[in-house]
Amino acid sequence: MGNEHTRVGEIWYFALPVPYNTSSKPLEIKDVAVEHIPPGIRVLEYGAYDLNDTGGLPILAKEGGPYTPEFAKLKNYAKRPVEVAARKESNVFYLAKMKITAPPKDTARECRFAYEQGGRAYTQTLDCELELKVPE
Repeated sequence: MGNEHTRVGEIWYFALPVPYNTSSKPLEIKDVAVEHIPPGIRVLEYGAYDLNDTGGLPILAKEGGPYTPEFAKLKNYAKRPVEVAARKESNVFYLAKMKITAPPKDTARECRFAYEQGGRAYTQTLDCELELKVPE
């Protein structure tokens, strides 16, 4: 995933993989992060939003873009743990709000989810990758 026509100062929203609980017990997601953030990109915050409120999954969206949801006006579920029922996909997805501070030197990648299930804490890192390029 990426965009080759970005500019320094722009803010982009990058959706992390939608959580899917394959187990027979519910789980609660406590924290998420993109593990590898290259020089030139700064994560401003993480958010969690209902797919129904955003009209689907905005995998990559530029702030102020014509199809970008107005996240500031939507309920942000990241303030408390998000529960995912057993054998179900979550209705809530997470995203990283990122600012381009300089031409990025690499891709942002590796999405980490920290969750609890049955009173035990777990961490799972999933493949994800974002390339934002600033033309020279």
